[in-house]
Amino acid sequence: MHDEIAAWLRAAAVRVHEEAPALTALDQAIGDGDHGINMDRGFKAIVAMLDSRPAAADGTTDQTATADLLRQVGKTLISTVGGAAGPLYGTAFLRGAAAVAAEGSSAPAALAAALDAAAVGISGLGKSTEGEKTMLDALFPAARAARAALDAGGNAAAVAAAAHDAADMGAAATIPMLATKGRASYLGERSIGHQDPGATSAALLLGVLAATAAANTAG
Repeated sequence: MHDEIAAWLRAAAVRVHEEAPALTALDQAIGDGDHGINMDRGFKAIVAMLDSRPAAADGTTDQTATADLLRQVGKTLISTVGGAAGPLYGTAFLRGAAAVAAEGSSAPAALAAALDAAAVGISGLGKSTEGEKTMLDALFPAARAARAALDAGGNAAAVAAAAHDAADMGAAATIPMLATKGRASYLGERSIGHQDPGATSAALLLGVLAATAAANTAG
């Protein structure tokens, strides 16, 4: 699982860089106008961390190595990403790391648990929930879909694919919403008609995760 997560992070950095202008354009409409720039900076820092990270010590389990990697990702995002995205995504990865450490060696179960913990962690930090035009409108549906796929006997690729599909639909569903949290809430009715950038970046990351998991399964 550790190597697959590392591969996902590297692929995500490429996609975030490609989509940074689009994410920034979304944020210019209803936020600070820097979401794509900040996410690109954060994922470049993640790649640098991966490049400099020492190999796991002998005897380290894959589960422990994976949790440690996710923990380092969380700390990297908190220290390098500006705006609200750094603390929120950083918290998501830190909570995900704890869930992986506690869950066991099953990759599908660890993924479902990590997504649930990430969404709950962001909700607690931001004192927010679904329906408020935030990244949670992508992450909570993704967590529920991942759990449903797991309960149906799905492997890691199926769990990730279900999460991505739900996140994509959740992000699109933010377009008609009135923002009641974050910078977008300052716009009132003018926030309606715009897709939330945080929900969009969350769906993007889960899309890369789904593609990575599918490639790993096929291989």
